[in-house]
Amino acid sequence: MKRQIFSVLLLLTFLFSLTGCGTNDPEIDYGQVENWAYLETTHQQPADVFFICPTVYAGAADSFNMSMDDEETKSNFLGATNMEKGIYDEDCRFFAPYYRQAGLNVYELPEEKREPYLVLAYQDVKAAFSYYMDHYNDGRPIVLAGFSQGADLSIRLLKDCFADEEVRNLLVACYAIGWRITEEELADNPHLRVASGEDDTGVIISFNSEAEDITDSLLIPAGTKTLSINPLNWKTDSTPAGKELNQGACFTQYSGDIETEIPHLTGAYIDPDRGALKVTDVTPEEYPPQLSIFESGVYHLYDYQFFYRNLQENVGVRVDSYLTQHGL
Repeated sequence: MKRQIFSVLLLLTFLFSLTGCGTNDPEIDYGQVENWAYLETTHQQPADVFFICPTVYAGAADSFNMSMDDEETKSNFLGATNMEKGIYDEDCRFFAPYYRQAGLNVYELPEEKREPYLVLAYQDVKAAFSYYMDHYNDGRPIVLAGFSQGADLSIRLLKDCFADEEVRNLLVACYAIGWRITEEELADNPHLRVASGEDDTGVIISFNSEAEDITDSLLIPAGTKTLSINPLNWKTDSTPAGKELNQGACFTQYSGDIETEIPHLTGAYIDPDRGALKVTDVTPEEYPPQLSIFESGVYHLYDYQFFYRNLQENVGVRVDSYLTQHGL
């Protein structure tokens, strides 16, 4: 027993000694406007979206979490947020905190060594969400949304804060795109539910896009099955959706402007073994991964761009469904 306690203490000492980790890190004051990329408190949309930005910080040899003083990275953070903001704008006030996100270099580490850096990132996201709930929510419907690391952190937020029934009853949906969610996680967190159609509420919408021949990735390791929904036909089985159902792939700029829109670009179906969203009608050569942590054929960076208009429409459908269910 003494040896076990000593081992635990050694592990904790190691974790807290890592750069940018540990409970000794000061909390971010989300009462300061400059710590928010977006704080749309005066807009009139019927719901709110709490959005968690994807990874834009590259990291360095001695740095694994973004600094809140890194203005260059914060500019990229704002740009990456703008690229997705238009999906939610019509139906939601937009709230997006800056946070000390884990760098891309964290994802080059073995999975068991990534957690301390993600814990720090989640510490900020939770603090921002708590501030939002205390000062801005006022019982309004919530769309929780995140892409990539942001999707991971949104699922953590669901497990943690939405275990409270009062908070959970405000949830329109969680768009956790570009990260996995498994049956084991649902079993461990009975208040979590994945979407089963186009208009159910209080649910998780998740998928990971890849070419048909991919069998292993950072996002869905071989032997893992994630739970997904197809954003073209809103089915959770392997029913193929033809490209005619794709209302528009939109490739956006850091300003949020749509640079190129291509209706009917891709079809898609869910792989019955991996749960991945297999994307048809495009090739890895046309849409390369652009980041070294992903192999060719992993369409991670295009998850929301390939299905932009379908996702945009679906946010409105689910918000309307929530308002109708709650007599609002």
